[in-house]
Amino acid sequence: MSTPIIPTREQEAACLRLCANLTNMYALIYVVRIDERIGEVFILAGEEIEVLIPPDGQWRYP
Repeated sequence: MSTPIIPTREQEAACLRLCANLTNMYALIYVVRIDERIGEVFILAGEEIEVLIPPDGQWRYP
């Protein structure tokens, strides 16, 4: 069994800010998940909003 991937502090802070901003815009958040292969956090929200947060916390749209 492999060791679970734990998000970095930068990813945690970026994820919290983004989720708060998305809910302030009344966008539903459907998925928040960490990709264990590459260590990125993935957020799926609203109609077609997708965000990736790499370990350095500098989020981007794919």
